[in-house]
Amino acid sequence: MGSNSDWETMQHAAATLASLGVAHETRVVSAHRTPDLLFSYAASAESRGLEVLIAGAGGAAHLPGMTASKTVLPVLGVPVESKALKGLDSLLSIAQMPGGIPVGTLAIGKAGAINAALLAAAILGAKHPAIREAFRKFRATHTKNVLAVPDPSVALVKKIAKQKRRKRA
Repeated sequence: MGSNSDWETMQHAAATLASLGVAHETRVVSAHRTPDLLFSYAASAESRGLEVLIAGAGGAAHLPGMTASKTVLPVLGVPVESKALKGLDSLLSIAQMPGGIPVGTLAIGKAGAINAALLAAAILGAKHPAIREAFRKFRATHTKNVLAVPDPSVALVKKIAKQKRRKRA
């Protein structure tokens, strides 16, 4: 992530990866404040055994693109919501990479961080069966949760009735 403040968003990527059993590291590496560190980190990622990089950044959001320029590994960009433009600036900065330097761009904020982790797991799953199976179970659980409550209004009515019974008791 580009700064410590991005952790509020990027913690969701880390938590999702952890829940799937995907080994990962988290690091603050700024494209603007620590460019030498960024270049070293990205250039050495493959030799250090990393297989997919998730880069979250707000504002000008140069981190994902600059990371992608220094590695052939897949780079997934997460636009962090900014105060000025609610993350639209970040989204456009990451999505508008020139041809030849691809960055997979996800949604702004928490959803993007979660989906970046899930997309990383899907990519890694092509090579690592255990990750593929963890991702498959994740998807099956989400399907089961949706099917368990086909009509949320029924659940709401039950919740209200339960609250009324508690008040009377």
